[in-house]
Parts: sequence; C-alpha cells; structure tokens
Amino acid sequence: MTTSTTAMADVRDMYMAHTTLRREFGLASGLVRGVPEGDVARAAVVADHITMLSTILHAHHGGEDELLWPRLLERGSQEIAPIVHLMERHHEAIDRGNEEVGQRLAPWRGDPSAAHRESLADAIDRLNPVLVEHMALEEERILPLAEKYVTAAEWDELGAHSMSELPKKRLPLAFGMAMYEGDPEVIKHVLAGAPLPARLLMPLIAPRAYASYARRLYGTPTPPRSAV
Repeated sequence: MTTSTTAMADVRDMYMAHTTLRREFGLASGLVRGVPEGDVARAAVVADHITMLSTILHAHHGGEDELLWPRLLERGSQEIAPIVHLMERHHEAIDRGNEEVGQRLAPWRGDPSAAHRESLADAIDRLNPVLVEHMALEEERILPLAEKYVTAAEWDELGAHSMSELPKKRLPLAFGMAMYEGDPEVIKHVLAGAPLPARLLMPLIAPRAYASYARRLYGTPTPPRSAV
C-alpha cells in the first residue's frame, strides 16, 4: 500500500533499456548477414552477442511478468486489465520469436553456411518488428501507469531482475551498452542506489567496455544509434 509520501517509480530507465534493445536487435540481422560463409571465428563473436541480447530480453520480460503486471492488475482500475493482458500476449509472441532465434543460432554457430546464416537472420527480422511494436505501446500505455501505481523500491526490483541472468563480469558491458545513448541524468539516477565503488567506477569503465566491444563487433566504437 502506498501513501502520499511514498516515492513512486521513476520510469526513465525503461526508456533507456528500450533504446538499447531497439538498437542492438535492429543491427543484429545485419551482423549475421555480414559473416562470410564458413567463418567460424566471426560467427562465434556474433553468436555470443545475440545470446547476450536474448538473455537480457528474457530477463527483462520475465521481471515484468513477475513483478509489474500483477501489481498493475491488483492496484489499477478495471480499465487497465485489457492493456496488461495485451502486454502479456506480446511477451508470449516475443518469447516464441526469441526461442526461434536461439534454435537457429546453434546450427549457424557450428556451421556458418549461407543457408544457416539466412535462416537465423530471417528469424531475427521476424522478431524485431514485434519487439519494437511492443516497446512503443509499453512506453505509451504502461509506463504512465507504473508511475502511478508502482513504488520506487518496487521499480528498482524490476531493474535488478533485468540484469539477474547475466554473469557479473558482463555487467559493465551491459551498462555501457545502455549508457551509449543514455541520458546522463538517468544514468546518475540508476547508479544512485549502487555501492560507492560502482557509482564511481561504472561511469568510467562501462563506456570503455562497450566501445571496445563495439569495435570488435561492429568495426567501430560508435555503431548506428537507435532509429527511435
């Protein structure tokens, strides 16, 4: 139960997360199609990247399923239920698309033939517009509800869940990936509750981690930014 003095969710970090997912998933099929046939080493680099994106997406949506939708349904008016249930159906469709990408990823990693390459790239191309449509509607309809019905502490749980499936050694990279197009004020807010070493070091090491990673992955430390 909330009171008039309860701090409510600051949802700006969700826009930052969505921007990251739009950019990286939007570039993913091009990365796959850019791998020469038979180049196992390059295929492994791109496959590892797609696996990380899929892991982040799965955890991100899992957190909403467990921590966000039930709270909105419990606390909001009856008019909220249809949009929440639509979001749940979107997640089911995205999960199926994400699973298909994973199923097609393994054969291509082991045998980066032209046929496997196109099969994987096509699966990513099918997933991407569904994901983009879902995030746009979530920003339009769900985030204003979260600001109204979800506390800041509960929202922080959601953010922690999004990174829960990544190994700790990957966290600076994942944060740098988000910082690449992130608002400095939002980044400062996200780090405000972190331990002091993280608050001091993450703004320094995370961008460097992503720049180095992007150079290896995209051939440049400054890949194309999100179209939205």
